[in-house]
Amino acid sequence: MSNSPAITPETHTATEHHEHPPFLLHHFNSMEQQNDTSSFAMWLFLLTEVMFFGGMFVVYMIYRNWYYAAFVAASRQLNVAMGGINSVILITSSFTMTLGVWSAQTKRKGALILFLILTFILGFVFLGIKGMEYKEKFEKHHVPGEHYSLQSFINPASDAEAMATGTKALPLDEAVHTELFFSLYFAMTGMHALHMIIGMGLLLFIIFRARSGAYTTGHTAFVEYFGLYWHFVDIIWIFLFPLLYLINRH
Repeated sequence: MSNSPAITPETHTATEHHEHPPFLLHHFNSMEQQNDTSSFAMWLFLLTEVMFFGGMFVVYMIYRNWYYAAFVAASRQLNVAMGGINSVILITSSFTMTLGVWSAQTKRKGALILFLILTFILGFVFLGIKGMEYKEKFEKHHVPGEHYSLQSFINPASDAEAMATGTKALPLDEAVHTELFFSLYFAMTGMHALHMIIGMGLLLFIIFRARSGAYTTGHTAFVEYFGLYWHFVDIIWIFLFPLLYLINRH
């Protein structure tokens, strides 16, 4: 007769729990399977985002080709300095996000929280500057709709303004197409800003979890995948800035 202890449901459950890492979800058999599935899902999501923004870029380029003079004149109304500062801010935020991922991978809790907070602050500053740009468009009545004004395009306020912006008076039948430019401008930059706001919400969640040591115990996947999302949003702006602000400006 064997003297080995009987395997009860309680001991079986305890053994199973011991073999399961705490961050392994119950519907996966191993961490490798979970990581492969999560990675595939993240890249699939980013692919759909590329298709979404890519479609908007294509629409913009088609209309710019059709109404070239109107789009160039409208583009000259954008504030290049603010757009350039925002570009530097987002590139810097990608760097701090990269350092945050590195901190998680090397189990540096304090550094992880610091770089995540810096990334959040930079994102907040970006949105603040974008809000200032939007305010300027409201003041100039360049927001598409009932109160949209063609004054800046058919009759610049002064020779000084015309020289500063490079704007020349457009015939009325061309000037009306500037509203289409601003429709696309607000749609593209607005969707980008929405992605930034979502990302900052996720950042707050990650910072809260990081304070309890959630990402410095060997499981860094969530921080890494969020880093991909943040870099993607930054890359979208790197395309938006020259496309809206710089092409054929002079």
